[in-house]
Amino acid sequence: MQHLFTRWESVKERLRKGKLFIFLDYDGTLSPIAERPQEARLPREARKLLEALSGMPGCKVAVVSGRALADLKQKVGLEGVIYVGNHGLELEGPKIKFREFVSKGYKQILQEIKHKLQRSLSPFAGVLIEDKGLSLSVHYRCSAKQDTPRIKTVFHETVITNLVADKIHIKEGKKVLEIRPPLKWDKGKAVLWLLARQQFGSRETRVYPLYVGDDVTDEDAFKALRNRGLTVFVGKPLSSHARYYLRDTGEVLELLKRIANRGEV
Repeated sequence: MQHLFTRWESVKERLRKGKLFIFLDYDGTLSPIAERPQEARLPREARKLLEALSGMPGCKVAVVSGRALADLKQKVGLEGVIYVGNHGLELEGPKIKFREFVSKGYKQILQEIKHKLQRSLSPFAGVLIEDKGLSLSVHYRCSAKQDTPRIKTVFHETVITNLVADKIHIKEGKKVLEIRPPLKWDKGKAVLWLLARQQFGSRETRVYPLYVGDDVTDEDAFKALRNRGLTVFVGKPLSSHARYYLRDTGEVLELLKRIANRGEV
């Protein structure tokens, strides 16, 4: 995996080939990772860049997150941006809206699991259970490091019956365990869904996707766009399906600046 800016001249030429659809994760990509989800703030400069890019002719911007749609919209607060929440289960933007159907039975199971987890994980300080409507997140970033193995064990013991019965799906992210509907849907499929419905004018218009993310859940999008667009992992260049990497959120802002500056792309 190469550092994006070391290949900027060739990357810049690729970005010039057509209309640009920019997909960005929120936590760890646009906003620095916070100890607690509610503490994450979008930097003022990032908001200005998103506003500028979403207003540029031939450019669309989508923020793709595991956060609930309402939470994500509140965090970013821009009208011209497409919001993809709950790892693609719900999305909303200018002239587009989608919400994956989940049964009442699943919602009931999710609430039952939440109450069970609140009891079973109560002995562990720092664990936060976040109800996102269509999914449930167990954050353990603020818990003691030595408790992590036990937290994961208790979590899986609590949900195993529903997992085996295929009533839920489990996904692990950065210091978080996610419970989702038993659907074959993820960030990658949501991105492809949006690209298939993009409106840049003529359907023959070439659209070039750029996806930037830092989490395990972004790997689905990296794989989906492997032979189609530009994929960028944020963080230490370890194992990823992304082609390039940026070191941190500061370099993500630098990338957005370069794109917003028409002389750079």
